[in-house]
Formats: sequence, structure tokens, C-alpha cells
Amino acid sequence: MYNVELTKSDRERATNLNVVLFDRQDLDYYEKLVAHLGPAAKYQFFADMLPGKAISGLEIRVPCVRSKLGNSTCYSFPISPDYLLKISYVSHRTKGKRSDVNTYQRMLAKSRLNKIRQYISDNGIFPTNIVVNLESKRLTFQRIKQDNTKDEQRDSGVLGWLDIKAAYKSAWIIDGQHRLYAYSGHPRAASSHLTVLAFEGLPASKQAQLFIDINAKQKSVKQSLLQELFAELHWDSDKESTRVQAIVSKAVQMLDSDPKSPLYARIQTADASKDSTRCISLTSVYNAIEKAGFYIVREKKGQVIEFGPLWAVDNAATLERTVLLLKSWLSEIRTFCAEWWDLGAAEGGGLAMNDGITTCINVLRNVIQHLDDIKRKQLIRLDNEDLVAVVIPFAKALGNYFAGMTGDERKGFRDLRGVAGQTTRTRRCQLAIRNSIKDFNPDGLDEFVQRERHQTNIHAKEVTDNIETILQRLVVEELKREFGDDDTGWWIVGVPKSVRIAVANREQADDSKRGTKTAYFDLIDYRAIATAHWSLFEPLLAYGTGNKDKRTKWIVDVNEKRNIVAHPSSGVLLSIDQLTELQNYERALMDKIAGVSASDPSEQQEPDNEDAE
Repeated sequence: MYNVELTKSDRERATNLNVVLFDRQDLDYYEKLVAHLGPAAKYQFFADMLPGKAISGLEIRVPCVRSKLGNSTCYSFPISPDYLLKISYVSHRTKGKRSDVNTYQRMLAKSRLNKIRQYISDNGIFPTNIVVNLESKRLTFQRIKQDNTKDEQRDSGVLGWLDIKAAYKSAWIIDGQHRLYAYSGHPRAASSHLTVLAFEGLPASKQAQLFIDINAKQKSVKQSLLQELFAELHWDSDKESTRVQAIVSKAVQMLDSDPKSPLYARIQTADASKDSTRCISLTSVYNAIEKAGFYIVREKKGQVIEFGPLWAVDNAATLERTVLLLKSWLSEIRTFCAEWWDLGAAEGGGLAMNDGITTCINVLRNVIQHLDDIKRKQLIRLDNEDLVAVVIPFAKALGNYFAGMTGDERKGFRDLRGVAGQTTRTRRCQLAIRNSIKDFNPDGLDEFVQRERHQTNIHAKEVTDNIETILQRLVVEELKREFGDDDTGWWIVGVPKSVRIAVANREQADDSKRGTKTAYFDLIDYRAIATAHWSLFEPLLAYGTGNKDKRTKWIVDVNEKRNIVAHPSSGVLLSIDQLTELQNYERALMDKIAGVSASDPSEQQEPDNEDAE
């Protein structure tokens, strides 16, 4: 069946009835595993479908040495790969099964397996151990009589027989999966031997730590892998803040592995390579979620005084609550701007990337604080569905804001970088929500708006000054080209009399005597000149549609905004939209000039002699 969404009750009922749920994600995993392993993949399947199922034919007795490593009991013994394959299980992080927290192994690399298989065929041997964990209830050790009166003999271990009452999924591979699974389907699987170091009853956190310790000595462990393994290492920590970090680590991985998540296959895990879609780092999402406010509100001397609204009765419940809220929040936002979201880091994208997702999560935290502090919703008492319901209106407002962005505004959103850029992006999103939900007013938003507008005026002055400079040069050059560069030409014929009188009056009133007549043009004068010689200036200065008055009205708009930003004492501040409009005028003007220059043969330079040859 396809498109079947199982509820929490469905899953609980399946668990109670000992029914194993097998979904599309599991099927994809096993198809990949079969392609890598061949025949041994069926034992991984049995381990999932029949966990703990005792198989009488798999009972075995092996000679071994029992010893202690640290505080852990372990056994050293030889065994055939063919047997070990039947009882082994590898918990792969790429599988992403919701119920499986204990996932610390990388997915098997097919190229590496093929090289090891060839090594085995060439009579290669493995002098190092396969490291596994065995369940205590399946082991019986019978000591062989020996002389152990000497201290050094006692320290070196105890010789005996180890009875393994094996079952599927009873030997968890900690290290050596490639060496073991290279024997899958190999003719020497039954006749060869591997040395095994088997720990007894290690918890998952200890297995994950051992995996890191072993691999760190052979090859540097990626920081992203350590981040992923935090859930396994600290899931059972006595400290709530550490368990929160483990929950967040697992939540991010689940958001990446759930096909219904808006972050599905978009987060860079240790096994996945980066591309335009998978462009969000696990660390950035982890850091955004883990900040104070979601789980722990107040601590004192390491003890939690007040829990946040995402905290539930235990780790599993908190994980479920976290994933549901984040998935619902981000999914709602995506529905308003799916085409932008789905671009990822590709050209025109910028929302479903590190900074964009961090912004969305930051704003969710603001919403949670608003509902808890201002609205007195006591969110920690709400069930999961009710919690989602109270935040969704805010997600709709934010999604609507993103949907209304122009291409230039989206580019501006993406170009905001660093801490300052992250703050600006978050504040603008807060403001957009407040425009829809009036009582939403996070701390510091009003102060930001004032600062933003002040900076807007500064940028607007730069833009208007540049537009005026371009217009002065452009208009005077065109008049001189058309009517001649002496005063009887460009000045008398080209400039309307009303403008000449105004310029002369300004020059007369100026005691500093700045020089040429062009120094006394006002920005609005260029519009009068353009409309007087419309056929000459239409290709250069027309903007929008309509007659010449409508298509030159943009100069009036620029002039009005120039007057505002030129007088800061007035206290009038331009909006971000007004600044954007000025920037659009500037860009359009420069594009028109470039286009006309490119099409004018007189503007094309003759090639020099060397190029001509």
C-alpha cells in the first residue's frame, strides 16, 4: 500500500501485538543492502523481522579467553565468518528506522567490500579482531581447570568454553563490518576463521563510544559523525541538559530520514555528500534547536528548575514531540513557497539552507516564548497536537511573508551573512509576523526597526546620490552630442528656458561659485529636460508604462526620497521597501545605459593592431 500514514496508536498497537512494521524506507534500505552484501543481507532482514528469535541450529561452543577491559567483561575466540554472519547485526545510521536509536555504523562501502573480497581470494589474512557485543543472557562460560596461582596469569585472563545460545540479532558489530561482510557469498566463508573480541552486555552508548575510540586511532572521525553519535553516547545520561542534546541530535537525523519531512534528504550527514539540495549541515540545525528555551528554561548549579514546552515525560516522548513540532512548523512554511524552498542552494534558492532554516527555527523559539510569556498558554501542559495547533497561525504568517518576496528580495535574504546577517534576517521575519499578528512583539524588535530604518536612510542617500550623478553626466553628454558642446547649442537649445532661469538664479545666489552651470542643476531638472526632448531620452530614462509624464515620474519619486534622507533631523525614516524601490530605479537606469552603449556602433572601440592581426 502507498501513502498510508500510521498514527501513534497504530504503531503502539503493532508493538503490543508483536507486529513488525515495514515501510518504503525500510525497503529502500534492504534493496541497497542486498546490492552491497549479497546473501548475508537476509540475516540483517531476519534480525529486524525476528529479533531475539532463538534458533537451535545456531547454538555453538567455542574455546575462549575471558578477561577484563576496563570495567567490561570480554571474550576472545576464533569463529568462522559463515557462522558469525548468521547472528550478526549492524545498526546503520543510513537506515533511519524511527524505533532504532542505536545507530552508529556507517553504511557499507561497496568498493571497499570488493577490495577486501579480492584480498581474501588472494589468501590474505586479518590479524585484527572483529569487535562485537553479545547479550549476557545468551552466554554461558565454563572455566577450564588451570594453574592461576600466579598474579600474571590471573591478569592475563581465564581459559574456558563459551556457549553461545545464538539468535538473530544477538551479535552487534561494533567494528569490522567490512571485514566480516566481505565473506558474504565468498567460497571461503565456511573454511576461514576470524578472531573475535566479544564484549558482554555493553549498552548502546558504550558501543558507540568504543566505535569512535577504535576508528579515531585508524582514521580521523568527522565532526559531523560525532554530532550524529551524540544520541547514542548520551541517551541515558543522568544530566537532563546532556540528554536534551542527545534528543536534539536524534531529532535532526529523523527530520532528514523521514520522507514526509520538509528536510528529507537535505541534511549533510557524515555519509552523504553535499549538493544543491543536501546543503544543510546537521550542526547548524542542531545548534538552532538546542539553544535555551525549547527544553530547559532555567538551571541552577546544573539542576533544572524549569523545563521548556518541548520537554515530555521521557526521552522518547520528548523526541516525538520535537520532531512533530519542527516538521509541522517547517512544512507549513514550505507550503507557501515550495518552489523557492525546493531550490535549496541552487541559483535563485536560499531559504532551505543553513541560514534560512536557522532563521525559521529562531522565529519558532520567539513564537514559543510569546505564547508562553504573553499569552500564558502554559505550552508544556498541551499535548503534541494542541501545541502544533497554537503555533501554526504564526507559521502561516511567516510563510506568507516568504511567498510575497520578489526575486531581488529573496537574493537580499540569501546575501545576509554572519551573526549580523542572521540577526537581521530573524528580526525581519519577526516584523512580518507582527504585521499579521499585532500582539507579537519579541524583545528588541522595536529597537531593531528604528536602527534598520536609520541604516535604510544611509543606504538610500548613497543610492540617490549615485542616481543624480549618473543623470547629470548622462543628460549633459546627450545634449552636447545632439545640439553641440558650446553654450549656444546644448545650453540654449537643449535646456528648457524655465530650467535655465532656475539654474541661473541658484548660481547667482551661491557665493562660493562652484564653477560650471551643471553644478546648479537640481535632480528634478533632468526630468524637465527629458520630457522636452522625449525622442532623445526615452531609450535612456523611460521607466514603466504610459506617457512620458508617467514614465519619468520615477525621477520625482527619487527626488522626494532624496530630500528626506538629505535632512536626517526631520526624523522621517524610509522603509525597506522604499529603499528597494530606489535600488530598482538605480539598477534599471544602469542596465538601460549599458544596453544602449552596447548597441551604439560609435561606442564600440576599434581593436588595436595586435588584436587585429
